[in-house]
Amino acid sequence: MSATPAAAPPKGWLYRALDLVERVGNRLPDPAVLFLLLMFVVFGVSWALSGVPFAELDPRNGEPIRVVNLLDGAALTSFASKMVGTFVAFPPLGVVLVAMLGLGVAEHTGFISAALRTLLAVTPRMLLTPVLVGVGVLSHVAVDAGYVLVIPLGAVIFYAAGRHPLAGIAAAFAGVSGGFSATFVPSSLDPLLAGITQVAAQITDPSVTINPLNNYFFTTASTALIVLVGWALTDLVIEPRLRATSVDGDPATLPTMDELTAAERRGVLWATVSMVVTLGLLVLTTLPASSPWRAPAESVPAGGSALLVSAAPLMQSIVPIIFVFFLVPGVVYGYLAGSVKTHRDVVSGMTKAMSGMGYYVVMAFFCAQFIYVFGQSNIGALMAIKGANWLKLMGFPMGVTLIGIVLLTGTVNLLVGSASAKWALIGSVMVPMLMELGISPDLTQAAYRVGDSSTNIVTPLLPYFPLIVVFCQRYVKASGIGTLLALMLPFSVTLLVLWSTFLLVFWGLDIPLGVGASYTYPAG
Repeated sequence: MSATPAAAPPKGWLYRALDLVERVGNRLPDPAVLFLLLMFVVFGVSWALSGVPFAELDPRNGEPIRVVNLLDGAALTSFASKMVGTFVAFPPLGVVLVAMLGLGVAEHTGFISAALRTLLAVTPRMLLTPVLVGVGVLSHVAVDAGYVLVIPLGAVIFYAAGRHPLAGIAAAFAGVSGGFSATFVPSSLDPLLAGITQVAAQITDPSVTINPLNNYFFTTASTALIVLVGWALTDLVIEPRLRATSVDGDPATLPTMDELTAAERRGVLWATVSMVVTLGLLVLTTLPASSPWRAPAESVPAGGSALLVSAAPLMQSIVPIIFVFFLVPGVVYGYLAGSVKTHRDVVSGMTKAMSGMGYYVVMAFFCAQFIYVFGQSNIGALMAIKGANWLKLMGFPMGVTLIGIVLLTGTVNLLVGSASAKWALIGSVMVPMLMELGISPDLTQAAYRVGDSSTNIVTPLLPYFPLIVVFCQRYVKASGIGTLLALMLPFSVTLLVLWSTFLLVFWGLDIPLGVGASYTYPAG
């Protein structure tokens, strides 16, 4: 496939604006240095605000919130003593490296390339985008698997089909992260958010109980919206803009569309069989009620699944399962296709995968330290609580207040990455407040989910954001934070507008939000 760019499209106002975002973003310091500089800023701001009294109560302890001075001797020594642990315990680090070991073998032996060439031979080109976005949305059932699996494969699929790989990354990222709360299969996020909502609601009414699937009908219907938005923007906005962007990555690492040899076809067949057998064995072991993959009955909320709650060993083992799920067919394919002669070739594939992650590991180190100090400072918590209290004081009409929750969540999301942490801060104020005004906790939670998902894809503090920049650099070496922001900004703005409107339509037409949910409080 030629790396020569096609003729550039006419530069309308949208393309010029996105080009500006990309230029400005890419002129920022290297992401690792940027996180370091932001960390120093947090140190300074924490010192400046540490003596300021705030009236807002911290929902985590019920006391007036205060900003912690990170330049205090005890705070500095604590930061230094925990630096290694903060890095090693950085959640995405282990997820990415372990999953990439299995993916690295499947890629090194040629299985991924051969399987995708087989798939593309029977898949209509025009359906690649909606299928990819839909798979990204579906990946939520496997927690964070989509970030390390669907997004890089999106680039491979698009490139192998003769389309721009960065458009594949954008479409997959839109599904995986932009559509984080849109899913037709319940995930561990549902009981997690519902539990926080219930605690907040019981501040006002101790008798309130929240069903884990209280937003299920809304999030299921939202799946169609995410797929349509992702499809339209990728094909009509993102990919045309990328026509002038050369693919200048290492040719040796990029997939090709050569016709499969007889040995490769045999390898794909038996590797696929091995994947099916592996999946079948996993499913069989989950069926018994006494399966060790299931969570203990006492940790499963009403209406929840013992296999899908976050405490279930199955959910906690998703990454090792991905490792095995790609390692086995990768090895089978390699031996049958002739790309693997000995076990040393398998180890070589893992080594190659890890060597490609070196830049990500460096970024992850500084990202982990910044997120740690920002969380310790309480600055993000202060901003979230002040924003929620401001909405409360303004006394907007209910429709405007719901949109306010969406926008507040989106703003806080740029600074606080954890979905549960944001909702614990915002929900503790907004849920009881809106209950007093007759709005149900279920509707408030749905508004939060819209704002959280829509802005995930444009926050550099998303723990997986640096990893996706690395995926982009594999194909376009000059890619940086600005490149990814310019790719995803149209998705974020469009989702904020259309998804918020979609929620208001649900509310206006009184379409059920989910199981046991209501729009009003008391329910009626």
